[in-house]
Amino acid sequence: MSQPSYHTYPGYAVGLSEGFGYSQSVRVGERIEASGQGGWDRETGKIPEDPLEEINQAFSNLDVALKDAGGKGLSQVYRLNAYLTDMDRFLEPAGEAMKKWFPNHRPLLTAVGVASLALPGMHVEIEGVALDPEGPKTKEA
Repeated sequence: MSQPSYHTYPGYAVGLSEGFGYSQSVRVGERIEASGQGGWDRETGKIPEDPLEEINQAFSNLDVALKDAGGKGLSQVYRLNAYLTDMDRFLEPAGEAMKKWFPNHRPLLTAVGVASLALPGMHVEIEGVALDPEGPKTKEA
């Protein structure tokens, strides 16, 4: 059985990982899982106020987290969990973003309304699970 390899992409995510004691993604064999990715700028941590911008940045961060674990990114995702603090404002933009980021397949999605998320100003958090049968594209840590 494969041993887990843990990964954290550079920038703002390093501070989150050090501050909260977790990794952004983990690879176990062909499977890659990413912890919840918010819509933070990867360098500054700033979260956009516009719902669609925040969701698109969260998907971009998820893509980077999966690639950091040696995968090909969102094209390999088969399952998503999305946590939204305001379904009325964020559900429609989330659907729009799904079509943009997943043009060739439709992964499973569970969207859950929550009272709050870990960071101030954060309204979206997206977890992803991917299958990478070809193996890692980068050196595992």
